[in-house]
Amino acid sequence: MYSLNVSLPSAVTSLAGELARDLPLAAARPRGEHTLVAKRLGSGDHAAYARIEARARDAFRGTDPFAVRVTGVEQFETAVTGPSPVVYLAVESPGLRALHDRLCEGFDPVDGMEGEAYVPHVTVARGGDPAAADRLCAREIEPIEWNVEELRFHDAERGQSVTRVSLPA
Repeated sequence: MYSLNVSLPSAVTSLAGELARDLPLAAARPRGEHTLVAKRLGSGDHAAYARIEARARDAFRGTDPFAVRVTGVEQFETAVTGPSPVVYLAVESPGLRALHDRLCEGFDPVDGMEGEAYVPHVTVARGGDPAAADRLCAREIEPIEWNVEELRFHDAERGQSVTRVSLPA
C-alpha cells in the first residue's frame, strides 16, 4: 500500500518511542517507522505507483506549508485492522485535514479509516494490556508543534519512503 505521509520531527518520534516503553506487552513501532498518514493511495507495481504519484501530485498541487500539533496521548480501543488497543499521539491540524479531504476527492477513502472517520495520529504501539494503555492515555504531554514543509510518498510493503515533495507543491 502506498500512502502520502507528513514528515515527522525527531521530537515526535522520540516521544513515541519513550511512551512505548510504558507498554511492554504491546508491539511498539520500531525506530524510524513512525508515520503520520495524510492519505492511503493504493497499491501495485512500479508502473501503478507512477500513476498513483502523478494523480496525487495533481490533487495536492498548490498546497502550502501548514501547521501540525501533537496534543496528547489517545487510543483506539478497537482497531479497524490489527491488534487492539492502538495507543497514539493525537494530531490537530486544519491544514492536514484539508489535504486529506482533497486527496479523498481523487482517491476513494478507506472504509472506517478515512474520509469522515479520519483521525490524524502517530501510532505509539498496538495490542498489549488495555489497563496500561488507559494509564498512558491519562498522562499529559507537552504539545509539539511544527510546520509541514515536506510530504513523503511511502511504500508500506517495503517500509520506506519512495519520493519527497517540498511544499508549496
